[in-house]
Order: sequence, then structure tokens, then C-alpha cells
Amino acid sequence: MLKLNAFTRHSRRAAAFAAFAIGAVAFTGSAAAAPQAPLFPFFLVPPTQYSQPQYAPPPAVEAAPAPDENATFELPARLRRQVVSYASREAPGTIIIDTPNTYLYLVLGNGQAMRYGIGVGRDGFTWSGTQSVTKKAEWPDWTPPPEMIARQPYLPRHMAGGPGNPLGARAMYLGGTVYRIHGTNAPETIGTHVSSGCIRLTNEDVSDLYSRVNVGTRVVVLPMTERRADLSSAVR
Repeated sequence: MLKLNAFTRHSRRAAAFAAFAIGAVAFTGSAAAAPQAPLFPFFLVPPTQYSQPQYAPPPAVEAAPAPDENATFELPARLRRQVVSYASREAPGTIIIDTPNTYLYLVLGNGQAMRYGIGVGRDGFTWSGTQSVTKKAEWPDWTPPPEMIARQPYLPRHMAGGPGNPLGARAMYLGGTVYRIHGTNAPETIGTHVSSGCIRLTNEDVSDLYSRVNVGTRVVVLPMTERRADLSSAVR
């Protein structure tokens, strides 16, 4: 009887052990199939560190465009260089300064002339007569004559040639006078009575005239008293 009870207790222990082993195997299999829970769930996981956003400066405000310093001044139609009908007794190649109407004519012959808009002497500084071109210069230096300095002592005594020089791109000197036919860095003065007696054209026009005339060219300057109707007309 004692042996039977011992065998029974032994059998029960073996069954219990077998059941525990089966449960352990099942637990292991299910753990492999599912995500494992943290072993110590009461430990807090540190929050994820996010990088701070980089500071982005505000977009630069675009400045308003500056005025175009190279923009060209557009002359009125009547002052633009053009071939016109022009009756004259002067020989082809002669320059005629129509002071009252602010035109310069280069006689072409056959009743035609190349007409340029010009700026002429202001009141009290106009003159008339006949001269000739005695010298030509590109981007000439400017040395104001003593008479001009006496009137305007603030003027420079000498200025090197260049875009800022009042004589502009070209100059044609007239006889032994202080007068010249020259360009200008102030094209808006073309068509006005503004100078101290010189004849001014736009830099583009004076360069064109310069290429057409030679030293020795005859220059006729009409007086203000001979103001006449502009009878010339553009050749189409």
C-alpha cells in the first residue's frame, strides 16, 4: 500500500512537470511570434530628441529698381537728324548754323541737306559770321577760356575728356575763336538757347557730323536778326 502511494505521488509530480514544460514551450513560441513587452515596464523611455528648427532669416526685401542712368534722351521729331530739302547757294560740304531755329545744316547738294537739332548761345551770347573748321578732336579736354572763368569763377580750370566733359564726344574748333561745334552730356538742352556761344549737338549727332566734315570746312553762322520761317522739309 505504501509503495502504491509513493508511485502515485511520483506520477503526479511527473505530470505536473510535463505540464509546466509544455506551457513554457508554448509561451516561448508565442513570444517569438509577437513583439516582446519591455521587461521592466515601469522604467520610462526617454522622449525622442527632436532637432530644433534652423532659424531662417526673412526673405530680403527687393529694392525698387534704380533709374536707368544709361537711358537715352529722346529728341523731339523736329530735332532728330534727317535729310531735308534745303535750297542754298553754298557748296556741298558747307555747314550752315540756323541760330534762330536751332538747326545745323550740312549741305549735300541737289537741294538737300542733312539737318541736325542743336543748342545755341543764350541771349547776349549769340554771334554770326563765317569761319572754318581748324581742328577736330575726339573726346576733347575742356579748358574754359578766361572770359568764361571771369563770368563763372567756379568752373574748373581744366577737365579731361570723357563722358562727363561738357564738350562731349567730338569737337570741331572754329577759326581762332573760342567757339566750337561739339557734343554734350546734357542732350535735353538741344533746341534751346543755353550756351556761351558754342554750338552743341547730341553725342551721336556730333559723331556723325564729325565723320562727314574735314578740317577746312566752311561754317556759316546766321544771325538772330535773320529769323526766318523754317522752309526745309524732310525727304521721305
